Amino acid sequence: MSVHFPAVHPRPPAHWINDPNGLVFHDGHYHVFFQYNPASTRHENVHWGHYRSRDLVRWERLPVALAPSDEDSGGVWSGNAVSDGGRLVAFYSARREDRWWQPVASAVSRDGGLTFAKDPGLRVAEPPPNAVMFRDPYVWRDGDRWRMLVGAALRDGRGAALHYLSDDLETWKYTGPFLARAPEPLPGGTTERGWECVQYADFGDGRGALLLSAWDPDEGARRTAVYTGADHGESFAAGAPARLDHGPDFYAPALLRAPDGRWLLWAWSWEARDAVRPGAPSTWTDEAGWAGLLTLPREVTPDGHGCVVQRPAREIAALRGAAVVTARGRAAACVPRDLGAVGRCLDVTARLHRSPDGRAAAGLRLLTSSDGDEYLDVGLDPATGELVADRSRASREPRAQGGSWRIPRPVAPGAAADVRIIVDHSIAEIFLGTGEALTLRFYPVGDGPWRLRARAAGAGSAAFDVRAWPLRPAETEDACGPS
Repeated sequence: MSVHFPAVHPRPPAHWINDPNGLVFHDGHYHVFFQYNPASTRHENVHWGHYRSRDLVRWERLPVALAPSDEDSGGVWSGNAVSDGGRLVAFYSARREDRWWQPVASAVSRDGGLTFAKDPGLRVAEPPPNAVMFRDPYVWRDGDRWRMLVGAALRDGRGAALHYLSDDLETWKYTGPFLARAPEPLPGGTTERGWECVQYADFGDGRGALLLSAWDPDEGARRTAVYTGADHGESFAAGAPARLDHGPDFYAPALLRAPDGRWLLWAWSWEARDAVRPGAPSTWTDEAGWAGLLTLPREVTPDGHGCVVQRPAREIAALRGAAVVTARGRAAACVPRDLGAVGRCLDVTARLHRSPDGRAAAGLRLLTSSDGDEYLDVGLDPATGELVADRSRASREPRAQGGSWRIPRPVAPGAAADVRIIVDHSIAEIFLGTGEALTLRFYPVGDGPWRLRARAAGAGSAAFDVRAWPLRPAETEDACGPS
């Protein structure tokens, strides 16, 4: 298996995966479905793969839940699932080559998600007349009725989440756009002309968050955004959008309401190895035999300022072993501090300081080669106080994509940022204590062993406080056999 294959991010041992789908708690289990090609590393032949867990720590891989057939002969594409008494009801996009839109179809499981029977016909067969893109249903219960959003692009250039109502999960009435906006600015781009994978988190008292994946009709998948605001029953009054994740490799976030009331989020983290567009053929991916993974679950809460707070689900801490790094002190650009050896799967917490004069700021370097020439940097920019993740030197392999990204939440001179970094072989999920996140993929090929180093950027020194734990995969059951 590839040295870049994840240890604690569950995914099948081979082939392509992308969007998380059908996230639901049902019959005592958390269910995570996902787009899956069981035959190759290419974005085609789309099925729904399936994992379930009782505790978000130990996962069981189950057989394929949904496979293409008649109305969805082009693939069983994205959607969600709801628990309705003894039934688990999945809603999905029925792709077919002779339609530009993806109608809403459904399937029902009466055995806890082990098998599904597709419902005859289509739940929503046609898009509204003003739509030029239509896909990805999201269904939720609201009192004694059911509501559904479908991602869309409108003829007038707006992205939209279209709203439907139902009393029985079968017959759906279109009520109009839940929210529709022309492209609006985000760090690194806009909300684009098309919205897909729309999701809604109800935070209570009429407040909520609309999540979307911004789709450019010419360029394809771009970035994710969130609108927070007030739910008026059939429409959503929202302020300006915010970027949901500031990294380059995070898309199609999906929500699950846990039985304790928490909102949990998973997303697709695509590959960043030699293909410029997500889903495009990649020689390296073909060689590896697998592509794509899902992020670890995150808890999502409102921040009261037009965005949401994201943190790793608290259950992730159960995967920690004994701490391998406990260090604090000061570091300078010319005098870094070696903190010791770490594994390829680790959980790091750090408090990184910016000097009072604003000339120096602390950071971490994950060294992945013995000569120190291959590394991933995460640290504060002394000039702006923003957290920066730089993978420009993270792989000697020329097919690995480089670049640096930042979270535009500056730390003032003399202040500090609390940072958590979860690394799993080829993915880093980075969280600021204020609730922002940044996800990126990187592909070390150095001879290791990996080491963690505290350093500072700029002139002078800055303080740091760091702890690191190895993450140990939970024992995972597999009901599928080899794949």
